[in-house]
Amino acid sequence: MSENISIAIIGGGAWGTALASIAASAGHDVIIWAREDDVITSINKDHVNAIFLPNCPLDRGIKATSNMDDVAHVDVVLMVAPAQFTRATLKLLPASINNIVLCSKGIEAETDDLLADIVAQERPEAKLAVLSGPTFAHEVAMGLPAAVTLASKDAEFGELLVQKLATPKFRPYYSDDVTGAEIGGAVKNVLAVACGVVDGAGLGLNARAGLIARGFAEMTRYGLARGGRAETLAGLSGLGDLVLTCSSENSRNFSLGRGLGQGKSAADMLSNRSSVAEGAFTAPVLQASAKKLGVAMPIVDAVCALLDGRSNVQHVVDALMSRPLKAE
Repeated sequence: MSENISIAIIGGGAWGTALASIAASAGHDVIIWAREDDVITSINKDHVNAIFLPNCPLDRGIKATSNMDDVAHVDVVLMVAPAQFTRATLKLLPASINNIVLCSKGIEAETDDLLADIVAQERPEAKLAVLSGPTFAHEVAMGLPAAVTLASKDAEFGELLVQKLATPKFRPYYSDDVTGAEIGGAVKNVLAVACGVVDGAGLGLNARAGLIARGFAEMTRYGLARGGRAETLAGLSGLGDLVLTCSSENSRNFSLGRGLGQGKSAADMLSNRSSVAEGAFTAPVLQASAKKLGVAMPIVDAVCALLDGRSNVQHVVDALMSRPLKAE
C-alpha cells in the first residue's frame, strides 16, 4: 500500500462516522457506506452526521454513499455494521475487497460465532483485523486522545494498519490475539448493562466497583475458554473497554441498564432507541455459550433475567449477594 490509502467505512452510525474522521485526519481518502438517505445527505451536503453524531464537523473530503459499487476499489474496509447484521453486510461487499477490519462488537445470535469467524466463513480469502477498545464515538470524532487494540493473526497486515490509522490523538496497539480482542468487546457490553442497573437502582458506587471486578473475572473465564489470552483481556479491548462502558451514561448499554434499574421495560426502551445497545442482543447468546462451555457467568445470567422480564432488580441482587461464599 502507498503512504496514503483509500478506506471505506461500512456503517454510517456514530462509531463509523468517528472512524471516518480518524482515517481522514490520518491523511487517507475516506468514503462512508450507509443505508440512511438522510445520513448520506447530511454528510455530503453539510459535512456532519446530524443524525448519529451531531456537533462533530467532518473533513470536507469525506464522502457518503448507499451504492456498494462505490467502495469496490478501496484498499481497506472498516466494518461497523451491528454484530447481528455483519454476515448479511459481508455478503453485499464487492468481491474485490481483500482487507477487512472489524470494528463492531458482539456474538452472532444464531450461530454463537464471533465476527472474525463470520469473516472466515464468508470471505476466507480476505486479510482480517479487529479494532476494539475504550472509545466513545463523540470523543474520538472531537479529537480527544484514545487508545485501542488492533488485532490480526497476520502480523504484517496488523502492524501496517497500526501505522496507517495512528494519529497524534488516536493510538492503536498491535496484538495477534483476535479472539481475546473480540471477547472483551462483546462481553463488556453485557456487563455495562449490569452496571447501569446498579446505577439506576441507586445501589451505590461500592456495588458498581464490585460488579466491574467480578464482571471482569467472568469475562476472563469466558475469554480463556474460547481461546483468548489473559493479557489481552486485561488490556484496552477488555478491561479498558469494560471500565469505560461501565462508568458513563454515554454508553448505550449502560443507559439501557439504568432504565432497567429504574423499573422501565426492556422491550419499550429497545423499541425507542435509534442506536443499537448491542449488550441486549449479546446477553442471551453469551449465556447459552457460557453454559455450553461450562463457564459460570452469574452476572450475565442476571442481566438475561432482567431483559426478558423473568426477574426484577431486587431479586437478582439478592441472588447474586447470597451466592455461596468462596475464595476470590
